[in-house]
Amino acid sequence: MKATSLVHKNAQLTTQTFFFDFEGTLLRSTSLFPYFMLVAFEAGGLLRSLILFLSYPLVWLLGEDQLGLYIMVFLCFFGIKKDTFRIGSAVLPKFFLEDVWWEGFGAGLCHEKRVVSTKLPRVMVEGFLRDYLGVEEVVARELKSLNGYFLGLFEEKKGNSITSLSQEDFVCTKDSTFEYIHDQELSPFFKEGYLMLNSDERRNWHAVPREKYPKKLIFHDGRMAFRPTPASSLAMFLWLPLGLFLSLFRITFGILLPFNVSAPFLAFSGTRTTASRTPRNASREMPNEEENKKGILYVCNHRTLLDPLYISYVLDKPLSAVTYSLSRLNELVSPIKTIRLTRDRERDKETMETLLSQGNLVVCPEGTTCREPYLLRFSPLFAEITDDIVPVALDVKVSMFYGTTASGHKYLDPFFHLMNPNPSYFVKILERLPKTETCHGGGKSRIDVANFVQNEIGKALGFTCTSFTRKDKYMILAGNDGVNQKQREFSK
Repeated sequence: MKATSLVHKNAQLTTQTFFFDFEGTLLRSTSLFPYFMLVAFEAGGLLRSLILFLSYPLVWLLGEDQLGLYIMVFLCFFGIKKDTFRIGSAVLPKFFLEDVWWEGFGAGLCHEKRVVSTKLPRVMVEGFLRDYLGVEEVVARELKSLNGYFLGLFEEKKGNSITSLSQEDFVCTKDSTFEYIHDQELSPFFKEGYLMLNSDERRNWHAVPREKYPKKLIFHDGRMAFRPTPASSLAMFLWLPLGLFLSLFRITFGILLPFNVSAPFLAFSGTRTTASRTPRNASREMPNEEENKKGILYVCNHRTLLDPLYISYVLDKPLSAVTYSLSRLNELVSPIKTIRLTRDRERDKETMETLLSQGNLVVCPEGTTCREPYLLRFSPLFAEITDDIVPVALDVKVSMFYGTTASGHKYLDPFFHLMNPNPSYFVKILERLPKTETCHGGGKSRIDVANFVQNEIGKALGFTCTSFTRKDKYMILAGNDGVNQKQREFSK
């Protein structure tokens, strides 16, 4: 039966439970290797991912869904700490969503209850299935652990039982392989089955549009910005030596030379910077005498640690930048002045006022980076300091590595960003805020001003504004509030 027929049929069966095999029913690709490569790279590092890549010929020969599966599980999970493993909920959902086909996805959503069987270890897939598909039960195998560390081996016992669900009519797919649960346990539930498209037709399947995601993909972590198939993984490993050299080259020229001198060298190395300005209203250009004594406050959304640096380059003006967290290494190599904030409102306000009295200042009121086309809630502190506010819209495009992280080493962020073959920055200087939209001149509340700036930047980029905060991001991706012990001590 064709997929469209399945979706139409399932639309009339919303009270039934849909039982299906995750890999055979939802995923467009037939290979599980990319997901294990993501685990190896993000949780185990470069060496572990290289070992997995070199073992791929053996994995392919033995079968990715047979003995090769056990090899990939062992290489990826052996020695990984169990309590801190968050790849399944922080990294993999993005890649699963991009690999899911729309027709099968829609068929599953047409049912009130969904039960899924999968060959993948539970820790890799359960978070995605429950959060994005609303799956009630996940039939998957657990991994053995010892003293809090994975052993890279499956538990001997079968997957979890589905007897917790009422014995109502089930709808299942005939190509599903429920090898991790006893047939006699399933038989009382099944009444009808439907044949899905075979693997030869997968290339004609359509990806799920972003606007159709059951849950918005706003936060995700990990360094890899591409799907690591065997071919693309080979390209990454071949690129790494040159990428590391280019990163050091770009950082060196960016620090030692003025931008107007280093720009041609950076462009030659593959970096791209696009700058634009909105047509300015003359009435918005004239600050009063009191503001003439101060610098301009540039307020931008936050994409990477390099945001203030690119704004300074585009404006060709000396700037200072304030940040909530910055490693000592990044402070040392930064060509512009950077000052840490303490998260104490009065102290931070005083610090920013002092810096503005000395010159121009850049602030990222989101407080953390966001990779997707969304803007997090803007902290309103900046609105109290001055009325001379210029919003700046930023966007970043990368093809290999993300220059941000929630759970990794933040001091490596600029290096990873500049290791991309063609990292691109888009900087758009918007109009200075009109007096009517400021606190002192227009009588607006600081929250109203922050929301207005957020909306202006969102419109300029085509991004969606949200009410999520820095704390929300870190609770989802890292399971903490994003403030480590050293930062707490620094703020006291």
